[in-house]
Amino acid sequence: MTDGPVWSPSPARVARSNLAAFAERIGVGRTAGGVDYDALWRWSVDEPARFWAAIWDAGRVIADDRWDEVVVGVDRMAPPDPVLGPRWFTGARLNFAENLLRPGEARDGPAIVARTERGDRRELTWDELRARVAAARAALVAEGIGAGDRVAGFMPNVPETVIAMLAAASLGAVWSSCSPDFGVKGVLDRFSQIEPVVLVCAEGYQYAGKPVDSLGRVREIAAAIPSLRRVVVVGTRADIGVPSSVRWDDWVAPHAGAELAFARLPFDHPLYIMYSSGTTGLPKCMVHSAGGTLLQHLKEHTLHCDIGPADRVFYYTTCGWMMWNWLASVLATGAAIVLWDGAPMAPTPDALWTMAQEERLTVFGTSAKYLALCEKDGLAPHRTHDLSALRAILSTGSPLAPASFDWVYRDVKRDVHLASISGGTDIISCFVGGVPTRPVWRGEIQGPALAMRVDVYDERGRPAPVGAQGELVCTMPFPSMPVAFWNDPGGAKYRHAYFATWPNVWRHGDWIARTVHDGFVITGRSDATLNPGGVRVGTAEIYRQVEQLPEIVEALVVGQDVPDGGATDTRVVLFVRLRPGLALDDALRDRIRRRIRDGTSPHHVPKVIVQVADIPRTISGKITELAVRDVIHGRTVSNTDALANPEALALYRDLPELHL
Repeated sequence: MTDGPVWSPSPARVARSNLAAFAERIGVGRTAGGVDYDALWRWSVDEPARFWAAIWDAGRVIADDRWDEVVVGVDRMAPPDPVLGPRWFTGARLNFAENLLRPGEARDGPAIVARTERGDRRELTWDELRARVAAARAALVAEGIGAGDRVAGFMPNVPETVIAMLAAASLGAVWSSCSPDFGVKGVLDRFSQIEPVVLVCAEGYQYAGKPVDSLGRVREIAAAIPSLRRVVVVGTRADIGVPSSVRWDDWVAPHAGAELAFARLPFDHPLYIMYSSGTTGLPKCMVHSAGGTLLQHLKEHTLHCDIGPADRVFYYTTCGWMMWNWLASVLATGAAIVLWDGAPMAPTPDALWTMAQEERLTVFGTSAKYLALCEKDGLAPHRTHDLSALRAILSTGSPLAPASFDWVYRDVKRDVHLASISGGTDIISCFVGGVPTRPVWRGEIQGPALAMRVDVYDERGRPAPVGAQGELVCTMPFPSMPVAFWNDPGGAKYRHAYFATWPNVWRHGDWIARTVHDGFVITGRSDATLNPGGVRVGTAEIYRQVEQLPEIVEALVVGQDVPDGGATDTRVVLFVRLRPGLALDDALRDRIRRRIRDGTSPHHVPKVIVQVADIPRTISGKITELAVRDVIHGRTVSNTDALANPEALALYRDLPELHL
């Protein structure tokens, strides 16, 4: 461990970065020694109209008209109002798919490389991708699909999913997707709300060596959504057995050679409908705009991830997580996207690192949990794989522990930009994240994203000092805010979701602290923050310590209400899943408590530690502390269909260790 940064970009790397070129172009933040990111960020939040206009120009956005105004109502954070705003690039008309495919522009190399855990590999050139999107677009037109219609995907992470999304977007139709590991009720909770006209699905998929049939669930889903006119099934089976269904190949074949065309629509025209996790009720349906998504992703890909046409970009994701949408947008930079269909550690624990070597990945995106599991499994890719092409590793989904920083720089690659990033489905992008021209400090997110006026508020709604934990907030609009919630006339659900705590301030729900390096540390969701003895404790602080112990595979921590002299206090309860064959004993409990006390504070030390066989998580892979908290308090979990393994909740019911 060192007192300095764990990585710093070389002067040459800074000089050739997209961020340096952008700073030079706008005349802000470029210095003789590189880039003054603080000055650039300050300008971006002080001059949002000039900043986003510069992103438009740097991204060479294709549109009918430039715009009338970059932003109307920049001082208004509440849901968009037709007059008051915030509204972006009024008067401009564009198409999202056109800006990703850029027809007529010569591009070398592949557009999509698709790999599976079975060892299959497919590659599509740019011309092949454009031709297939054109055929799928014509097939949608033949179904009567037009602007505003919903096209849903119940799909694995394969090229047809990207093709279907781009075909829908080319028409101005709205795309919405779930991954095929969702149960029937989980899918219906989402798609029934938006009434799709076409459902694109797969006959099945494979995960961790196990083939999974999807058609049984597709039949139930199709029967329960009366708005569906067509079900398109990717696969080879002839016996689909779904009403109004057709095989993908048969659906697109009559339209081979179709012309690729694009409907240019207003900047804020709906592109995607995304969903909240749904663990506390019916999922919220967040509508994201074509223009807002495009500009926000162009900013993040080019400036924060330093992606360009020569890159090969991978993110391990399913089609039910916003990182799939984020990855698809990489096409706008001219870079190739690499898809993986299957489990991240199948057929071998190092499968993704092998893929990174073989595909010469330059950007490798994954979850914090995956990096922690790689360390637990003793992987050391720098000794076993050629990662010379790898320039950046991105991590999100949960806070990246300091130990994972150590593992990456010790066992993966010394000269790599490790960017811990954080945002959410709500904004289809990031509030805080990587800065390729700045040093990386152990355990820290490097800084606020450009044009995102983020702050840390204390409980009274005032900016918290450096080092103090508080709520992550944003106090200025940005283009990728949802344009609406579906079926939310007047915007009441929208306002309640983000603006109920402080008027005109977006409260995101993360518990965060600013560091002395102008970075950030996220310590958990604020709705899951513990409060033992009146002291607020972030759950991620406990996970960081516990999961460094070799015996522990993963952990979950909640607060249990306990009586305290006529009042109620909270005691910290820690659940641990151990390596196979191990049992929790007093010696290990003592080691866990010492580790937490030494690494955090006495307030973080759990009063009770319980071994469990499984930890419940959402379908997107995030552990669900709130559901476990409900179970241990005898409350009903409102929507178990939002969980990947709802049967695990039974492990937490009526535990004798928690009796008071």
